[in-house]
Amino acid sequence: MEPKTQLHEKDFENLWKFMYEHYGINLQRKKALIEGRLALVVEQSGYMNFHDYVEAVLQSRGGELIENLVSRLTTNYTYFMRESEHYDFMRQVALPEWTGKIKNGDLRVWSAGCSSGEEPYSIAMTIDEYLGFERAKWDTQILATDISPQVLDEAKRGVYPELRLRHLSAVSRARYFTQCGADEWKISDELASQVVFGQFNLMDSFEKFRRPFHIIFCRNVMIYFDVKTRNELATKFRDALEPGGYMFLGMSEIMSGVRPGFQSVAPAVFRKI
Repeated sequence: MEPKTQLHEKDFENLWKFMYEHYGINLQRKKALIEGRLALVVEQSGYMNFHDYVEAVLQSRGGELIENLVSRLTTNYTYFMRESEHYDFMRQVALPEWTGKIKNGDLRVWSAGCSSGEEPYSIAMTIDEYLGFERAKWDTQILATDISPQVLDEAKRGVYPELRLRHLSAVSRARYFTQCGADEWKISDELASQVVFGQFNLMDSFEKFRRPFHIIFCRNVMIYFDVKTRNELATKFRDALEPGGYMFLGMSEIMSGVRPGFQSVAPAVFRKI
């Protein structure tokens, strides 16, 4: 008998094209990844085989089926203070520069593709530590968006296994977390109040963001996109930044073909010209 989890070429083609057309995510060379991440979904959801599952996806108008699909195919393992060089740059360069310029106390930061929340909470910690007693004078609420409602729910819950805190100092752990289980830690209410989570597809228009940002993090997201989509997205990010604003990509990502309007200032850090 043919295994349920065998993904035939036509179904694979239909699935990667669906993800590309709706979310800009290019999985054309990721058949093994799709099979690996969706096999259990097919088994547990009662579909006779992968073909029936793909047909259900293509006919769906949204809802839990699509939310689960997107979450399975886009979520990566992460942890607090991942790629710590970026937080060092933020503390040493970006924050001193912008806090010296901003007159109304409105610091606007966006974590685009925030996944389960470790990145925006790490940004919030960095800002809190930098501003110190001056933070009360600032509006430092961070916008954090993702296309997956499932990971956003996890981020809002703010409870993490100890392994994801391993790069935090003992001081930061004590200041921003409370242990709530043998291996679980919860974000403090004060830090959680500094982050606003929302669902957003980066392929949609950015017109909803009425005021430009001073800092944008979009790390380990563009790896899912082809060159054309990366170029288009970089242009949208550039237009969403204040002149002199900073754009942070993942360390494994490059800005080839999307440099117009940006100046490279550090590894995977770009400044709007």
